[in-house]
Amino acid sequence: MAVQTSLFMMLGFRCAARCVWFHPTSLLQVHNLIRTNERKLSNFKPSSKRSSADFNSFALRSHTCGELRSAHVGLEVTLCGWIQYQRHNLFVVLRDFHGLTQVVLSEKEGSEDLKKILLETPVESVVRVTGTVIRRPTGQENPEMPSGEIEVLVKDAVVLNTCQKLPFEIKEFVKKSEALRMQYRYLDLRNFQMQYNLRLRSQVVMKMREYLCNIHGFVDVETPTLFKRTPGGAKEFVVPSREPGKFYSLPQSPQQFKQLLMIGGIDRYFQVARCYRDEGSKPDRQPEFTQIDIEMSFVNQAGIQALIEGLIQYSWPEEKGSIVTPFPSMTYAEAMATYGTDKPDTRFGMQIVDVSEVFKNTTLPFVQEALNNPNGFVRVICVPEGAKLLRRKDLDALEELAEKQFNQEITLAVLRPDGTWKSSLGKFLSDELRVNVCTKAKANAGDVLVFASGEHKKVCSVLGKLRLECASMLEEKGVILRDPSLYTFLWVVDFPLFLPKEENPEELESAHHPFTAPRPEDAELVYTHPEKVRSQHYDLVLNGSEIGGGSIRIHNSDLQRYVIEKVLKEDVGLLSHLLDALNSGAPPHGGIALGLDRYISLLVGAQSIRDVIAFPKSFRGRDLMSGSPDWVSSDDLKPYHVQVSWPADSQSEIPDEETYNVRRWCYALKLDRETSLNAADCKNAPQNSTDILKWHTLQFPFRRPDIPVFAEEDCSEWLEICSTPCLFLN
Repeated sequence: MAVQTSLFMMLGFRCAARCVWFHPTSLLQVHNLIRTNERKLSNFKPSSKRSSADFNSFALRSHTCGELRSAHVGLEVTLCGWIQYQRHNLFVVLRDFHGLTQVVLSEKEGSEDLKKILLETPVESVVRVTGTVIRRPTGQENPEMPSGEIEVLVKDAVVLNTCQKLPFEIKEFVKKSEALRMQYRYLDLRNFQMQYNLRLRSQVVMKMREYLCNIHGFVDVETPTLFKRTPGGAKEFVVPSREPGKFYSLPQSPQQFKQLLMIGGIDRYFQVARCYRDEGSKPDRQPEFTQIDIEMSFVNQAGIQALIEGLIQYSWPEEKGSIVTPFPSMTYAEAMATYGTDKPDTRFGMQIVDVSEVFKNTTLPFVQEALNNPNGFVRVICVPEGAKLLRRKDLDALEELAEKQFNQEITLAVLRPDGTWKSSLGKFLSDELRVNVCTKAKANAGDVLVFASGEHKKVCSVLGKLRLECASMLEEKGVILRDPSLYTFLWVVDFPLFLPKEENPEELESAHHPFTAPRPEDAELVYTHPEKVRSQHYDLVLNGSEIGGGSIRIHNSDLQRYVIEKVLKEDVGLLSHLLDALNSGAPPHGGIALGLDRYISLLVGAQSIRDVIAFPKSFRGRDLMSGSPDWVSSDDLKPYHVQVSWPADSQSEIPDEETYNVRRWCYALKLDRETSLNAADCKNAPQNSTDILKWHTLQFPFRRPDIPVFAEEDCSEWLEICSTPCLFLN
């Protein structure tokens, strides 16, 4: 009984003899999650200069559910929120964005109406409660709950709206698939972690605006969303216009506009900019995303970097500790050679070490083949305690990863405690050479060495990937390498201005975008050896993720024209407006863009940027809640002079109204499952509108998509119609 009592106290419930039993593990999960996330919200400060915002102005409540304390005892309060729990015909826990408050019903006669309102109303219904703040009985306080010293004795209650049965409980410990969370995003937003993420995001942006506009005189300017195609860079979304054959493009960034603002004399520009890229979603990417966009006139690279360091320090959340500026800096060449990536995670070691000199006199064929190449090297990473922690299957996985992703062979060496090597290299290496390798790699007995030989960039890239993979493997064994509470910033500078195209290495493309200026000492190489030019580009990296990138821009019209036309071989006509502007007295200027979604996700420790965006797209770029992208009828397309070209195996070019409705229904079904329709779906398929309603209600009782009405059809025809949208959704 003591165990039950203490566990219920964690939840803030006064436990009586009639307590029901819950599994201790489940209650512990509840306790930990609610404690952590409710405390985050209860302690949330919108601004360091304003310790307590007025959350109750203009509202029907007097207080939030997260702010009541023992100092409020005796005060009559009004709370508004959702019913989180109902227990023992006596207790109700209310929840709002700020936290939880326990409400207690009087056991005296005459409280039957209040009990009926609060105890018979479904969980997650919205209520307004008025009552008096009282202390909890001695011994029943909950120190783990911010409002755990008090409860509210109800005098009046009103149901503002009832709640139907939901697809999942609004509780932190209830596991939900990401697809389900996104389908019912309006429910997912109610949990404390999402509330915390979005409020922290708002706080950071507010402080950034204050720093840029109020302290440093930046001007917040909105730039157009409908623009034109930009040469190079990522794929852009196109938007049809009413002029035949002409389309807008959604901007990848406001790059050209912010340069034009500098030419126009704005001098310091800032915007929380919405940007778009038509590329596949990844955990840290979305087709639409937000960046903090900045541009300045009469500035150099050091000035931009100092500005951003001050911006981040000023807007840094107090609860995350402090950060030290200036941030360290590393060249692109150094990052690639030491970490195998241009966005290194410097929270842990396992750096790449060049051992070419040690191996130069060996007779190993594959080593000599690599070293005979002017750009060939032998490099190694040391995995500390790998011999003890990594199993054979882990080592096999490393070899498989290198082979599949990079077509690169690697050689492993397990350093036994007695100093011998377990490796295919063992019999070919002298004792002296082994000692030299271990000295160079700072390896000890019990470690694992991972060797790769070949072309510089390929070897560094594969070892950089294996370095991160080994870190993940060690962390799965309980070794802490990448402390999530540690935030390490790093500037990466001196990127190449141009890179060979993957599809045609003889041609060049911009390493970032065509407006980046070369380093002054490399400017003449643009005309003779453009592949050797270093740029005035700089990236800001946080814990191994790029959170920002910028550059000093080309402000000379002739140089910009030469880069676009001669080096990149792009159509200068697409940028004639910018070239004309640069020829109109353009000041030297530069800027940067910070990826707000990625930055905030790192601050809150989210697994995906989708956890810090209110209404994100799915991994495949869909809005699972509203069902977009959606079908557009031929009549709606006519004003834009656009026709849909259906796949060759489609039975109809443009669906009639009946087929169109069926496709919408199939589309809704597909979104529910996030899979393709197949013959199994057809087995018990609905054959008419009545059956559709029954079948869909049975399969998905919590969703109400458009229910089409169409004539009775046999199963094969139904599947054929439904297969058409699948061609576009797979």
